[in-house]
Amino acid sequence: MLFDHLRDIERAAVRSWPALESHAIDGWIWRFTSGGSIRANSVAALDDPGADVDCVIDCIEALYRERSAPAVFTVSDVSQPPDLDTRLAARGYLRGDDHVTMTKVVRSTVEIPAACVVATTPPDGWMEAYLSGLSADRRTAAPKLIANLPKPSLSTLGVFFIAHRIGSTTTSSGLTVIDGTLASIQCMATVTEARGRGGAKAVLAAIEVIAAQHGATSLYLQTSGDNTAARALYTAAGFTIAGRYHTRTKS
Repeated sequence: MLFDHLRDIERAAVRSWPALESHAIDGWIWRFTSGGSIRANSVAALDDPGADVDCVIDCIEALYRERSAPAVFTVSDVSQPPDLDTRLAARGYLRGDDHVTMTKVVRSTVEIPAACVVATTPPDGWMEAYLSGLSADRRTAAPKLIANLPKPSLSTLGVFFIAHRIGSTTTSSGLTVIDGTLASIQCMATVTEARGRGGAKAVLAAIEVIAAQHGATSLYLQTSGDNTAARALYTAAGFTIAGRYHTRTKS
């Protein structure tokens, strides 16, 4: 049952952050963006590709070679087949850093914090706050990925941007994608000079209100395993670890 919930989260995570290019290949989803996050540049292996796994991996590698990029897989607790990590290691794929998937049951909450602005497109200052938390190699692709998010008129997914402001200045950003009973927490960032002033906590509270209003029952997020500050924030807000994942990159 726990793995079923985690598999649902992994599928929702793919839908909530679509790569600029993607192809379904025998149950796996090949993703490429030329920069940006792990999710936008790795294979989501969530369904069994059948008997000839090595043949499917060959096809994946060929697609990445066409983009002059290394083949990358996201390997989670629910990846298929179950021995995928071992197979990739045997083919020379190097193991990447550990990441965690965290979840929380949505509580019934009353109102969005007064300092937060909620919109279906990035409000003023949101993009600047979000980009401030990214490494230089991700900043170019990030606006393209944001522009590529599902549009409400074309999708059953609900996309909401949250900006926390002190006065007229946006200090923190967040994003949630409502996907049935699941609501994501993405694009969390706080500008350096405003850290420790409650912006991220307020954004999380706003996302929970939005999730409750739209019928979601679970919040989820994915973050680096060694991001102790983020994990402390989420743990304090009631999140627990539901699963772990890492990458495998062709050497």
